[in-house]
This record gives sequence, structure tokens and C-alpha cells, in this order.
Amino acid sequence: MVQLIIFLGILSALVLVHEWGHYIFAKIFGVRVEEFGFGLPPRARKLFTRKGTLFSLNWLPIGGFVKLYGEEYSDGDGLLAGENGRFYDKPARARAVILTAGVIMNFLLGILLFAVVYSFVGIPVKTDRVRIVEVVAESPAAVAGVAIDERVAEFRFGEITEKISDTTQLVKLVTENAGNEIDLLVMGKEGGERLVKVTPRKDPPAGQGALGVILSNVELTKFPWWQMPFRGAVVGLSEAIAWGRDIAGGLGQMVYGLLTGRGVPSDLAGPVGIYQVSGQVIKQGVLATLQFVGILSVNLAVLNILPFPALDGGRLVFLGVEKVIGKRRKNIVEGHVNTAGMIFLLSVMALITVRDVWRLIVK
Repeated sequence: MVQLIIFLGILSALVLVHEWGHYIFAKIFGVRVEEFGFGLPPRARKLFTRKGTLFSLNWLPIGGFVKLYGEEYSDGDGLLAGENGRFYDKPARARAVILTAGVIMNFLLGILLFAVVYSFVGIPVKTDRVRIVEVVAESPAAVAGVAIDERVAEFRFGEITEKISDTTQLVKLVTENAGNEIDLLVMGKEGGERLVKVTPRKDPPAGQGALGVILSNVELTKFPWWQMPFRGAVVGLSEAIAWGRDIAGGLGQMVYGLLTGRGVPSDLAGPVGIYQVSGQVIKQGVLATLQFVGILSVNLAVLNILPFPALDGGRLVFLGVEKVIGKRRKNIVEGHVNTAGMIFLLSVMALITVRDVWRLIVK
């Protein structure tokens, strides 16, 4: 129950940050915000009213919403002429900023959380030392006695002797000599060195590699305390961009799979799958949880900016069409398209959820 409460709290916080972005920029551009809801309808109670905006508490404890005045109507559709603060009376540029504000807030939150994590654990710095991060059980490396955190200093085979300073270099040498016994000079954390004899596999299991290890030449480095927040922010930005790129690629594969009849990729998780992962992450501590929340925040940003009906990106597409044709379209058309898009998204989400639940049942 505690895990469920934490999980719902995380999702709600991310959605509220998104909606807060819409709210802030709507206020900046003079759009009247009729309601800011905590949770989803039906409404449980009215909390308070501030500067014309009703803040409400709703029964479904997931996320929230913002209702903008004039968002659902175009000129003359039920609103009095001359009324101020209508969303669709604002210039296209202002409406575009308001629509993208939620995405920007989620992305900035991701950067902030990554920056906090790296400020505490250290800044990733590329070195010329190749370290063993993980050893797969019963792999050639495990059988040979290779240990986590040892450093591979040298590769030897026959007359070949090369000092190792890069993961790509080591992978290339090992792969080229797969099936043959090779010598690896490894160094422990305390500086002692030893020679390990190991025979790389020619046809290793998927994702394990010839040796069965995960390598890294990146180390977490501590800098003076006053530098850590700034360095953390830079790394946080890079991390957010990298995750955004990976998430966009995964969503692209999903769309391609649906269009070609191949189905949803097996590694794509829905709410149930994410809930499972959250339980494992929470057990690892606060910093791991913060990084996980950062990933989810970037995920939400990328998802919402996609040019698909019912999402912020889809609404931006309609705004672009409006600029191209030089006139506003009827909101009823956009409404129908967004409804169809929402039905499709909910159907995909239901499909993924059913698959995640089935995985739990058959385990």
C-alpha cells in the first residue's frame, strides 16, 4: 500500500508540474484560468479562489488539470463579444508558448532532479581506465574469477600486447579473438595486479558479450562543493537530452509496430510495469528514486510534445495549420480529432496494461 501511495504521489506531482506550467504562462499572457484541479473529476470540494481561478480537489487522486477560459470555443461560439482573457483570442505565438509550457516544465524538472543526484554522487567523468561494472553469472569472466570494480589494464594474446584505455578498444580485441584463450592484466581497487586467463565466447547470449561483463570508462568524480551544483546541472541537461532521445525512439518503434501489425515492443511498459519498477527503485534509496522521477518527467515531456491529437504537440499542429491557412478553424473539428486521438491513446494504454498484468499472472 505504501508503494502504491508513493507511486500515485509521484505521478500526480509530475502531472501537476506540467499543468502548473500551463497555468503560469496562461496568467503571463493574460488568459483567464477558470479552474486548477488537484486530481481528476468528479470534484470533491472547492478549496479556494485566487485571482479568478478556482482551485479544486477532485476524487481521482491522479495528476490534475487546468481549465482555460475560451479554450473550448472559437469566435462567437457561446461567448460574449469583447470578453477579455479568452485563450483563442490571444496571438498564435502566445498560445504556442502556453501549450508548450507544460512540456518545458517537465523537462526542466528532469534536469533539476538529475542535477541534484549527480551533485551528491559525483560528476561522471570519462577516463582512460576501463572498469568492470558487472559480471554475468557463469560467463567466461565469472568462471575466470574477474571481479566487479577491477580495472582491465592490458590485453595479451600471442604476440599482441595492448594497454587498454577505452571500452571500445577492449571489446574489439576480445571479439576478434573470440574462441581463443587470452590474458587480461587486471588491477584491483587497492592497486594490486594479476593476470587472468579467459576464453571469450564466439556466440554469446544476447546482451552479454563475449566475456559476459559490462564495461565503463566513466567514473564519478567529486569537485569542490561550490562547483557541484553547476556541474550537476550541465550533466543533468545532457542526461535529460539523452533520455528524451531514447524515449522518443522507443515511442517511434511503438508507432511503427502498430502501423505494421507487429504490435507493441516487448520492452515498453505501461502504468503496471512502471509501478513494478518503482518498487525496486524506491528500495534503493532517495537518490535512485529522484533519478527515476527525473526519467519519468522527461518521459512525460516527450510524450506530450508528440504531434498526435489530444496531446500538446497535436494542438500545436492545429495551431500551425491555422498560421498556414491564415484563419482559425472551427473548434468542433479539433474537438472531434482530439477525441479520436484520446480514444486511440487509451486503447494502446489498455493494451499495454493488459500485457503487463498478464506477465504478472504467468510469472
